[in-house]
Amino acid sequence: MADQYADSGDDKRPTEIPALRWEEPPEGPVLVLLDQTRLPAEEVELVCTDAPALVEAIRSLAVRGAPLLGIAGAYGVALAAVRGYDVDDAAAALESARPTAVNLAVGVRRAHTAYQAALTGGGDARQAAGAALAAARRLHREDAEASTRMAGHGLALLDELLPGGGHRILTHCNTGSLVSGGEGTAFAVALAAHRAGRLRRLWVDETRPLLQGARLTAYEAARSGMAYTLLTDNAAGSLFAAGEVDAVLVGADRIAADGSVANKVGSYPLAVLARYHHVPFIVVAPVTTVDPGTPDGASIEVEQRPGHEVTEVTAPQVPVAGMEAGGGIPVAPLGTQAYNPAFDVTPPELVTAIVTEEGAVSPVTTEALATLCARSRQVTIS
Repeated sequence: MADQYADSGDDKRPTEIPALRWEEPPEGPVLVLLDQTRLPAEEVELVCTDAPALVEAIRSLAVRGAPLLGIAGAYGVALAAVRGYDVDDAAAALESARPTAVNLAVGVRRAHTAYQAALTGGGDARQAAGAALAAARRLHREDAEASTRMAGHGLALLDELLPGGGHRILTHCNTGSLVSGGEGTAFAVALAAHRAGRLRRLWVDETRPLLQGARLTAYEAARSGMAYTLLTDNAAGSLFAAGEVDAVLVGADRIAADGSVANKVGSYPLAVLARYHHVPFIVVAPVTTVDPGTPDGASIEVEQRPGHEVTEVTAPQVPVAGMEAGGGIPVAPLGTQAYNPAFDVTPPELVTAIVTEEGAVSPVTTEALATLCARSRQVTIS
């Protein structure tokens, strides 16, 4: 494994520091990632020269978010191919790096399939590597385009459900440009509302245990000039009770065939609150997040994170020399067991709509999702 850190400039805006990019310096191709564990204190880039480095970046959440994981996985296969490593081994390692986010497997398979097809068609290793890289770049472009279309469909749905503007939107985890080839999923909808002058307030859940809402969503909202307020996850109920939430917008890491939605842990309680208070609960995700091979929510494998993320307090964006995982400040008695799932699953009956680049599905049913996926395949083929 080979990787290194490279500091980025102090004055760059988020649009000038993509979450991920492919570069080809004289010493060989690399995949450059904005290290999300170092935000918001530092904008630092992580340079990966092989698949194991990227696998570690994925597992440590230096790169994260369902759509971006798919793009990263595809580029990881291309990186192994271009640099002459074992592509099959790289694909297997990348695909298993995080089990819940289906986009990661989708991206890896697209690039791997392109690589194998080139070889089967009589191409040499160089041509096959070029095919894998082309597939990754195509997925990257498609995701950027999907982000723009999701934002448009999501804003139209908000305006339909909440005429008059002045939207007060609650969001959970991080779903902006840090997770996408474009401007994100759920956050992109809120950003579109902001630009249209129809966002009154973005309520940002801190999102335990790694605070992606506090560290990342607040970072993106601040730099976009949005009116936002950060809150602890367990304060959301009081906002609903006070009538301060008009809609909930979240992303997704996997959507089962029946419409069950796996998203960052804490999403399901928001859906329950939203239903009780008659507030729309809207999921925004690309069609690639819908997994027809997963029949229902009970079939979704939920990633379990290390217990020390709960039992200790650390500052992930400030590395300390010699400090290993689990080397933070204890906030629980020694030996305390922690339940620390990365995701929870929201059943379809609590989801008002699923917004994709191909349009919105509401009500959320197996049949409606199947029709949407079929339409997406036709668009892709044509």
